[in-house]
Amino acid sequence: MGAEQKVVIITGASQGIGAELVKGYRDRNYRVVANSRSIKPSSDPDVVAVAGDIADPRTAERIVAQALERFGRIDTLVNNAGIFVAKPFTSYTDEDYASIVAINLGSFFHVTRRVAAEMLKQGSGHIVQITTSLVDHANSSVPSVLASLTKGGLNAATKSLAIEYATKGIRVNAVAPGVIKTPMHGAETHDFLAKLHPVGRMGETKDIVDAVLFLESAGFVTGEILHVDGGQSAGH
Repeated sequence: MGAEQKVVIITGASQGIGAELVKGYRDRNYRVVANSRSIKPSSDPDVVAVAGDIADPRTAERIVAQALERFGRIDTLVNNAGIFVAKPFTSYTDEDYASIVAINLGSFFHVTRRVAAEMLKQGSGHIVQITTSLVDHANSSVPSVLASLTKGGLNAATKSLAIEYATKGIRVNAVAPGVIKTPMHGAETHDFLAKLHPVGRMGETKDIVDAVLFLESAGFVTGEILHVDGGQSAGH
């Protein structure tokens, strides 16, 4: 299989970090299966767009089926889809909880379980989660218990899967960003958000793509939570 083009599945791929990940992997000549609710068909024959809610197990089934049908293999999964709602703890609603858990944890479970089964057949693969630095560095300026609850769960699952699959040829890692300049954050918030980082700026989507691609090529790295957060996790 070594001479074939490799294949990556990227969730949350229509904008922000996800869209840049698609470009980054295409620059490395990967074929891409890209998913989000609103993703549009691609004119690139090496990019398959699968629209749908990744919290729905039927969407996960379609993503994996499309990858295998079109490209015959899955080498990497980037679990990028997620939502972030910063509220005081008692202001969260039952609907907030259900939505955040379904997308941040449910989507990881549904697609990763299916992809891992294919990787085990191949005897190789790489699974990457995008989490958050707030798991390790809580900040009173950004109350975000549900982000820490769910993304912290992904960090723990990353380490657990890395050990479970350590002898199976499958590596499992995570990237824990600080605040990244994406459409999620209005320009009027950028000065405030920049000051949350010891380096004095927000991150760029390229910073996260570079980290994911580093992990892609780092064959001796597994179970790593790579902080790309301008020093946040080191403290202020």
